[in-house]
Amino acid sequence: MTTMLLACAMLGSTAVWAVDPSVQQLRIGFQKSSINFAVAKQQKLYEKEFPNAKISWNEFPAGPQILEALAVGSIDVGVTGDTPPVYAQAANKPLYYIAYEAAKPLASAILVPKDSKLSQLSDLKGKRIGLQKGSSAHYLLVQAVRKAGLQWTDIQPIWLTPADARAAFQKGAIDAWAIWDPYFASAQLEDQAKILVSGQGLSPNYTFYLASTSFVKQHPQAVKGIIQQINTADKWVQANRSATAQLIGQSTGLKPNVSQVFIDRRPRPSAAAPLTAKVIADQQQLANRFAELKIIPKPINIKLAVWTGK
Repeated sequence: MTTMLLACAMLGSTAVWAVDPSVQQLRIGFQKSSINFAVAKQQKLYEKEFPNAKISWNEFPAGPQILEALAVGSIDVGVTGDTPPVYAQAANKPLYYIAYEAAKPLASAILVPKDSKLSQLSDLKGKRIGLQKGSSAHYLLVQAVRKAGLQWTDIQPIWLTPADARAAFQKGAIDAWAIWDPYFASAQLEDQAKILVSGQGLSPNYTFYLASTSFVKQHPQAVKGIIQQINTADKWVQANRSATAQLIGQSTGLKPNVSQVFIDRRPRPSAAAPLTAKVIADQQQLANRFAELKIIPKPINIKLAVWTGK
């Protein structure tokens, strides 16, 4: 812990903050997978960035709940996987993609119990698969079903939050579980869950930072400051990986070995950057696939929800 505190002190003494005095409050939605936000919260980076603002942190079980909060105006900024913003945009909920983190396909998987006889994707036919509706795991499962040569109607999706899915998985109430880290790492290490397939070749599994349209329009400079501090946090994470595992364990209740696997599966670095043409194209592919399957009610244009920094 001493190393972590020393690094925090050094960070605070050398950082240059691009202060936006117009921001009076910043309400952030995060989840257990939000490592950079966890570090920013612990180190009070946004209190330094916005000294006149009241900073509040709101934890949610998954991305869909974060974007629902964004849509009703109870948070200003949130972090999710790839699928929640597609759902939100298709439902005409206002949002902006403000940044993304590098793809991490190995950080999500479809898991089966340690004694399961399921060994290939085609074995999912007729099986009960737990997942959070509208989450990144939803797209992973859609892609896996497609790769297996099955139809979506060939499986039985069981819509569960990560915590409820974990309980169902442990009881044998579901045959498989589509999930992301750190729940993935926890089940893998603590339940000896087997990986039926990871996201490799199926879903890039981007992390996205989203903001309300009203916040972006009122505080465009502040958005840049938010991204800057995500990257300040990530630089610290890359230089202090074992301390980060300890911090994540303390903030989430995860065991240290689970936190370490979770962190090790993330790309190095995992900084936030403006969306590239490839990232937008990958998101558009996701949206098109969901529209084809009528999972979302209509086709959407991802570019219309991407903040350009102007």
